[in-house]
Amino acid sequence: MTILASGTANGAVSILHAMGIGKGCSTPLKLQTLVNIHDEPRIVLGDEHDLLSHVSSIWRKNGFPLPSVFGWEIVSDVPIGQGMKSSSALACAAIRALDKASWTGLSDFEIVDLAVEAQIRSGCSITGSMDDTWAAMSPGWKVVDPSVPSVESILFEGELETGLTVMIGLRGRRKIIPEKEAFSRNSQIFDRAFASLINGSILDALSSNGMAVAASTDDFEALRISNLMIASGALAAGISGSGPAIAIVCYEQDKEFLESQLKQFCEQVLITEFTTCDGLREEI
Repeated sequence: MTILASGTANGAVSILHAMGIGKGCSTPLKLQTLVNIHDEPRIVLGDEHDLLSHVSSIWRKNGFPLPSVFGWEIVSDVPIGQGMKSSSALACAAIRALDKASWTGLSDFEIVDLAVEAQIRSGCSITGSMDDTWAAMSPGWKVVDPSVPSVESILFEGELETGLTVMIGLRGRRKIIPEKEAFSRNSQIFDRAFASLINGSILDALSSNGMAVAASTDDFEALRISNLMIASGALAAGISGSGPAIAIVCYEQDKEFLESQLKQFCEQVLITEFTTCDGLREEI
């Protein structure tokens, strides 16, 4: 069995949930999804929404070539179903692999649009998660309007401070998908996160967004944990995506103490960092 091509993309953490005020922002972490295309069919593990079938269907619909016989393989350390953008990472990595296998030379804008369509068709996202998809593709942060094509979607963008530690507190799989109306009721808190983004205060935005998501999902335990982490020395803390994962940002010297605190409330704690350079691009 031979690998025909490979693609990678990254998991990410939310800075502004798109269901709050219609604009979203996520930033990538050094958690990666790798997709290999093989020259023989194989059983695919880790594709709970049958996303890869929709990627293949959309690829054909756009007239791009596919191998006559092929199979997928997923290798990922991005947690699934916990708000860490695993679907966006999978869709982008798969399309990047197809792009290499087919020599189509797609732009990032084209890959994002295809990945968004695949996520909508698979049912894993209502909006297509364009902000999460941009984070899976590129470093830094982007404030995105998901209602327009990707080439028009980026409202403004920037880089994050280097040298920060990001801890992800995993509390199990998401049990329910919250209604959009619940997010709309907390638009004032989401507006606060957006204002912080405009001012360049990314970590303040992460915390305010986390507070708004906790209120929208009635996850008061997450709010309590986030407040405790900030009181214990974290720079920022809040729910990522629609949860239940909690992201905590801190300086390296505070990592050990905060990790010990966080482990009291979580099934698992991942230690990573933001992706802030073009090292996010695959080197395969």
